[in-house]
Amino acid sequence: MKLHELRDNPGAAKKKVRVGRGPGSGVGKTAGRGIKGQKSRSGVALGGYEGGQMPLYMRLPKRGFNKPNRKEYAVVNLGLIQKFIDAGKIDAAQPITETVLVGAGVLRRSRDGIRVLAKGELTAKVVLDVTGASAGAIAVVEALGGTLTVKQAAVEAPADNAA
Repeated sequence: MKLHELRDNPGAAKKKVRVGRGPGSGVGKTAGRGIKGQKSRSGVALGGYEGGQMPLYMRLPKRGFNKPNRKEYAVVNLGLIQKFIDAGKIDAAQPITETVLVGAGVLRRSRDGIRVLAKGELTAKVVLDVTGASAGAIAVVEALGGTLTVKQAAVEAPADNAA
C-alpha cells in the first residue's frame, strides 16, 4: 500500500446534507422545515414552552436535595489492582497510594479521593493508603496479611455565630 492509496472505510465519512440549496436537492426552499409557524423560523428554542401555560417541569413537585459540595470519589476494585500488579505496572512490595494508582493508569484522576471496593479477587499482600474503602475490601486485604489504611477527611468545625 502506498501513501496515495490510503482511503477511509466505505461509509466512514458521511457527507453533511446541505439544506436550502434549490429544488433539485430534495431539501430546498423551506429546507425541510415545512411552511410558516414558529418551528419554521430561526432562533426558536421550544424546550419547555407550552404556549403560555405553566410548563410541565414547573407543575411537577420537586423532591429531595442535591448537596452542592458533595464529595465525589473515584472507585477502584481490588480485582483491578491485582490485574495491574500481575502486569507489573504496580509494585506490591511498595505501599500503594492514590498517586501510585493514578500514575500506573488504574484511574485517570483521583477526584476528591479514591475509594476501594471488594469486587474481584486479590491474591497479593499489599499495603494500601486511600481515602475510603468498603468493609469487605478491608477484610480481604487484612486476610492476606496486608493493611488498608483509610485517610480521615478533615472535618470542618461549624462557625460559631454566638456573639
